[in-house]
Amino acid sequence: MKKIIVIAIFLLAGVSNAQVTFKPGLRTGAAFSTFSNTQSDYKTDFYLGAFGEINLTKVYALQPEITYIRQGSNNIKTYIGYNTDTGEDITVSRNLEIDYLSLAMINKFTFNGGFQVMAGPTVDFRLQDNLIYENTDVDLTLVAGFGYRLPSGLAFEARFKKGFVDVLDSDYYGSNNGNNDYWFRDYNTNINFQLGVSYSFGGKK
Repeated sequence: MKKIIVIAIFLLAGVSNAQVTFKPGLRTGAAFSTFSNTQSDYKTDFYLGAFGEINLTKVYALQPEITYIRQGSNNIKTYIGYNTDTGEDITVSRNLEIDYLSLAMINKFTFNGGFQVMAGPTVDFRLQDNLIYENTDVDLTLVAGFGYRLPSGLAFEARFKKGFVDVLDSDYYGSNNGNNDYWFRDYNTNINFQLGVSYSFGGKK
């Protein structure tokens, strides 16, 4: 216990002696998304957001973010019937879309030369979709990635984002208005890759 207290004191002293700075910024890029446990292809779309970079030390920054992101999945297999002659299921493909407002708290480490490593939790709020039914309006995810930052403040980023909430009502569900049944397994989470750029106003810290 004493060792933990001593370590905490040293960490707090290091932060208090550092010059804490705040820099706003913007980020945008391509988003490649799908749902787990589905027969589908990745959907290509975009994200756009803003952040505040709170530099606590020369290496570590806490970065709250707000991002609009378009996710979903393309060519998801949809079950419409059974062919008794061939003994095969009859399927068609559909594109599913979910747009989110994502709130993140990213821990970012910037090393000599501009190489960056980042990770943190996000909470995503569903804005709109083209689903018949969905399980939830909120998704909880984790983000991890890396990047490279230039002295001007421009950075190139690659991130992986994984949801943990079952976002689709997946029990072969249909509706009374003639729509076909979706063909899923029971637990369908968001999977998302991001490739993009960001810019911190104020240049190099």
